[in-house]
Amino acid sequence: MANRVYHMSLKEVGRLEVIQQIESKKISQIAAAQQLELSTRHIRDLQKSYRKHGAPGLISKRRGKPSNNQTCPAKLNKALALLKSDYVGFGPTFAAEKLVEHHGIKISVETLRQMMIKHQLWQPKQRRQVKHHQMRTRRSSFGELVQIDGSPHDWFEGRADSCCLLVFIDDATSRLVEMLFLPQETTQGYFDATENYIQRHGRPIAFYSDKHSIFRINTPEVSNSTGETQFARALRELDIELICAHSPQAKGRVERANKTLQDRLVKEMRLRGISSIEEANAYLPEFMTKHNQRFAIEPASHVDAHRKPLPKSNELKLIFSHQATRTLSKNLECSYNNVIYQIQTQSKSYAMRGTKVKVSNRKGEIKLIYKNNVLTYKTFDKNNRPTEIVDSKQLNQHLDEKIKKAYKPKDDHPWRRAACS
Repeated sequence: MANRVYHMSLKEVGRLEVIQQIESKKISQIAAAQQLELSTRHIRDLQKSYRKHGAPGLISKRRGKPSNNQTCPAKLNKALALLKSDYVGFGPTFAAEKLVEHHGIKISVETLRQMMIKHQLWQPKQRRQVKHHQMRTRRSSFGELVQIDGSPHDWFEGRADSCCLLVFIDDATSRLVEMLFLPQETTQGYFDATENYIQRHGRPIAFYSDKHSIFRINTPEVSNSTGETQFARALRELDIELICAHSPQAKGRVERANKTLQDRLVKEMRLRGISSIEEANAYLPEFMTKHNQRFAIEPASHVDAHRKPLPKSNELKLIFSHQATRTLSKNLECSYNNVIYQIQTQSKSYAMRGTKVKVSNRKGEIKLIYKNNVLTYKTFDKNNRPTEIVDSKQLNQHLDEKIKKAYKPKDDHPWRRAACS
């Protein structure tokens, strides 16, 4: 009879040596159990198997056989069909979550990943060379630092125009605290998002942003001036510090959140058939709740750093508006966006001549403010100014100038004939 060859693992070879030492009375069962980190009962079972079958008796009987914990092939086939129909482009982790949530099919992420790779539904990522960046410790309390950013992307996968998602994420907890879809990244969009955030949570200590012109004046002349953007001015009035990062890696928390959202949020909206900014904004609160339950962490300190005393509603709307300063003329007029605003007052108005007023523009609603009071005004188009007031002593001169400007020689005038000859 031909000799058979048995393959043993290093672990099984080590057990064989120990069992042989027990059989030769060199060590006791207790010492062998301590050496192999097994119970004495297990050692006795190994001895019986060795005495009956020799060295092959120590080889695992499960070798070469399918695992008892393997996933049912029917379940895998059903999952594969769903991946090819409903979850095209989903990553293994996200796909595994959706299979459990919507179909009750529970498959481990690694099993799903291997199956997706086999059927070319997922491209395994190559390990990139690690770039080391200086780690920054998270802030300890919720509301100490909020990272903000805009993420332009094809959020509706061609079902609607590309747009921008404003993302506010807390540094201490990685919680999404505010999100807003907009056609593009604008100051007014950040005004609306920040106003919603403050009314919900309170005033944070600081915002952390990039160097976009919404947050920082980037022209060379800024070093010679004290200018600030409209958004920076609003945060200063609310006593919220604005910090600009030198690089995307510095505000990596919101950058990584954007990458996650461009994967998960896009697919969630696809499953729900969301195809407009309005529908997307209505869905965001539900998505934020589920996302925070999945990814948010507990802060090091449970003290909420938000400051609750807030300005009144009308004061908050005034802060989150575009503001400019204008000087009143002798007629109590000022110009803004090619429109003349004339102050209407019942009292003597000599004191207001030459004074500066604040012009507030909130989504087209204009308010003129002087010493914290909203002024009443009338508007005139610059191209359709009101009737001019001319002193009687200057009337003749004024009319002569008008006639001179308005006079046009006839076609048969000698000047024209001379010009044509």
